[in-house]
Formats: sequence, C-alpha cells, structure tokens
Amino acid sequence: MNIKGTLIPIGGNEDKGTENTEQYTLEFIQEGILSRVVRESGGNAASIVVLPTASSIPKEVGENYLQAFGKLGCHKVEVLHLFDREDSERKKNIDLIRKADCVMFSGGDQSKITKIIGGTKMHQLLLDRYHKEPITIAGTSAGAMCMSGDMITGGSSKDSLFKGAVGMNKGMDFIPYLIIDSHFIQRGRFGRLAEAVAKFPQLLGVGLAEDTGLVIKNCNTFEVIGSGMVVLFDPSRLKHNNEKVLEIGSPMSLSNLKTHILANGDRFNIKKRKLQVLPLDSPFV
Repeated sequence: MNIKGTLIPIGGNEDKGTENTEQYTLEFIQEGILSRVVRESGGNAASIVVLPTASSIPKEVGENYLQAFGKLGCHKVEVLHLFDREDSERKKNIDLIRKADCVMFSGGDQSKITKIIGGTKMHQLLLDRYHKEPITIAGTSAGAMCMSGDMITGGSSKDSLFKGAVGMNKGMDFIPYLIIDSHFIQRGRFGRLAEAVAKFPQLLGVGLAEDTGLVIKNCNTFEVIGSGMVVLFDPSRLKHNNEKVLEIGSPMSLSNLKTHILANGDRFNIKKRKLQVLPLDSPFV
C-alpha cells in the first residue's frame, strides 16, 4: 500500500528558536527541525494543529509552539487541548484535525496520548488521513514514542538490561515496523531499547537523541534530521536472546545485535533494512 502521509518523530528538546542572535535565528529558520516540519507540511501557509495532550503543562507547551511556529512565519497554528476521550470524539475537534496539514504531538507521557486519543474517532481519522492524504504527523519525545505499534511506556535507565526494566504497551500504530525511544543519548536509554527489541525481535529499535528526528516516507524509508545522532538496533540476526526464558530482574544477554549510529542526512530503508550514509567527504548537511 502506498502511504501518502509523512511521519516526523523527534527525540525531544528540539530547537524552538528561543535565542535572539541574527545568525542563530537564520539557522533556526533555514535548518531547524521545526522548519523541516513546516516544509513537509506545505510551507508557512500550512494549517498546523498542536496537541499538547501528553504534557502536564499543556497551556505553556502550546504557547511555546505557537511562538516557535510563528517565528517560522506560520499563522494558521492552533493548539487543541484534549483532556479526556470525550474530547477526542467531539465533532469540532475532529473537524479541526480533518482540515490540518500537520498535526504535532508534544512531549510528556506517551500513555496519556493513547489513553485519551487511542481508539477514538480522532485516532481513526488520523490513521485514515495518514494512509490516504499527504498529511504530516510530527511528534517530539512522548509524541514520537507513541507513533509505533508497540510503544515503550517507561523504564529506568539504571535497571536497564535486567528483564522487566522496560514497560511496553500498544501505541498509535502509525508505523508498525519500529520501536521508538527518545532522549536516547542524554538519558542513557541503550538498555531499555535493547530489551524492547529483545521482546519484539521482528521490529527495529530507533533511539533518537535530543534535537534529532526522522522524516519517514511511505512508512518505508527515513532520513535523519537535526543536530544529534540516531542509534538503530536491528535484531533480525540475533544468535542468542534469552529474554523469553528469564525471570523478572535477571540480567539479559543478546548476541549479534546489529547497531548503526546515524546522523544528519543519513538514510535507511526500513523494509529492506538497508543503510545509505553520506560519503565521508560530504559537507555537513
């Protein structure tokens, strides 16, 4: 199936253009992740709906995005507050999503997104539009993690690589081939993503650093954007994986877990599991 929409999961703490120097502002407008979100959505005339559903401070988060997109010349930006499942079923809210060129999920608690939106008319509309229309669905931190079919709900970094350190649940299922983790480098989440792919070895694990994201086309290929790294776990050729036989709290062992470290401009074919990196003599993109 040819999927018309674009997904942009972001690892959190993306640049929102808050510094005031001329050079910094220019870089934010020309090269920042949110600038790419706007371009993928059709330009600064795009209709953008921000969903701060995951956040514990949704009003402040919504205001931050209004200011950030405003600096990019976007004036058709609305913040949609959803506090319960009934809000995700209301016609006026669904109509707003129906008209949006871009829907942006904020960070916070990804389980709040699935609890409030998952399985509702709004969720079904987002899935339908993503499959059939050129809508952009972006999300940062929790908003990125919720995009997968099997979603990480939490897990302590200090307990990582002990069975049971990672919590899993069903996500929004925009892309069923990946498990996405955020703040990956900064919060040392190597172990919990490794356990996640040990649980689901048919999936790819994607660890997004802060201010780093993917542009995913046709649910098949992605391009790395932003200032940091992406750590990719491919468990398809694991030779040893004792996750299923261990008791909770036991240390895990995996062998032959293929790992890629990617950066801005690198590309990956999800279905073929084939990597395309920039040549070593290429300038930084």
